[in-house]
Amino acid sequence: MSFINKNFMLDNDVAKELYHEHAEKQPIIDYHCHLSPQQIAENIQFRDITQLWLVDGHSGDHYKWRAMRANGVSEDYITGGTRSSWETFEKWAETVPYTLRNPLYHWTHLELSRVFGIDKLLSPKTAREIFEECNAKLATEEFRGQALIRKFNVEVVCTTDDPADDLRWHKMILESPFGTKVIPAWRPDKAMAIENPKSYKAYLEKLGEAAGMEIKSYTDLQEALQKRHDFFASMGCKLSDHGLENFYAADYKQIEIDAIFKKVLLGIAPGPNELEKFRSAFLYDQAVMDAEAGWAQQFHIGAIRNNNSRMFNLVGPDTGYDAIHDLEIAAAGNKFFDRLAAADKLTKTILYCLNPKDNEVMMAMAYNFNDGTVPGKMQLGSGWWFLDQEVGMRRQLDALSTLGLLSRFVGMLTDSRSFISYPRHEYFRRILCDVLGTDIEKGKIPSSEIELVGKMVEDISYNNAKNYFNF
Repeated sequence: MSFINKNFMLDNDVAKELYHEHAEKQPIIDYHCHLSPQQIAENIQFRDITQLWLVDGHSGDHYKWRAMRANGVSEDYITGGTRSSWETFEKWAETVPYTLRNPLYHWTHLELSRVFGIDKLLSPKTAREIFEECNAKLATEEFRGQALIRKFNVEVVCTTDDPADDLRWHKMILESPFGTKVIPAWRPDKAMAIENPKSYKAYLEKLGEAAGMEIKSYTDLQEALQKRHDFFASMGCKLSDHGLENFYAADYKQIEIDAIFKKVLLGIAPGPNELEKFRSAFLYDQAVMDAEAGWAQQFHIGAIRNNNSRMFNLVGPDTGYDAIHDLEIAAAGNKFFDRLAAADKLTKTILYCLNPKDNEVMMAMAYNFNDGTVPGKMQLGSGWWFLDQEVGMRRQLDALSTLGLLSRFVGMLTDSRSFISYPRHEYFRRILCDVLGTDIEKGKIPSSEIELVGKMVEDISYNNAKNYFNF
């Protein structure tokens, strides 16, 4: 029997029934990812499996890069750009046997099986034949970018886009016969990044150009963002996303925010208190903008980035040197959402934590602000980044179940730059079915409720996201 078999990760008969009868064939709504709209629009044909799997320009799979470094692979095989595709792939194949009990072992073989129909285990012995078989298939029309998305019955893809983006690739996709909806999602992090005045002023010029106005004040900034927000909405956008170390909810006066903004325009870096106040005002104003548009908002909390200064100077950001932060989030988070609720400006909200200690903290926080207007209005999102693996998913499901309503969960996303990460939805669905099936087997859920549980699986896999985001 192959490793990735029909009942992979399903440990009992009820789990198998739930997966095969209720989860397996549900469409996918990938409501948060980092796929390149340009690559989708141009229907990219990947050069080889190394480009698709490991290195695409200067971006790639940071999970794999971290594992390769830990296995003693030098940087010239990873981001160095001096090695051939085969040499880089060979080093990954040498690393895979050492990833046992790491999610990369499961993901690697799921993708080989589900994308390429290859059920061999990747190792130095099988590397060459797998490399050649994958490359031969990638040279065909059936393995171009759009076909890879269609292969997994993906109905909706939400990319991650800056307010200054002209969304021209989304327009091209919209006018094409592709079929899968590709919708922009609003990511305004750069518009809040005043800590570096020089780069911030350069960004404001770009944002102002996109909005057709000059940005000389905080009021101008909000006007420009509103114009772009309206444009994103016209292109189908229904949700925003914020990547933050923490929530921000300092007390401030508008006159202070105006002064801080002008100071930054003069090239003067803000102090810690000024930075905290500006972020608090900016985040509040963005949340109000989302509420007035009827969007959902997402908050990804708790990454500490670019920790290895030597490697940051060599290879830049987003290359695998970010980690889990360890901040206290409860006070600021509750205060932030309370401000919005008090003003009746709190929209649908999904919270993601990067530190597993914060699962229950975020769940309790979110449920302080459900108001009976929308099922699952405030909720804990799926296991994110370092928690996007079996243990992390089970812990997230347990926290969500214990302190809230698992039945209203909007389910899995890829949060990925890869066209072949959709088997992660299968992985999540198998774990979900195993959790629920085990509860039924142990008598924690009545066996007479199998029909209700099956409907619950279908909702978490697909229906809840479709209804929540109004796709």
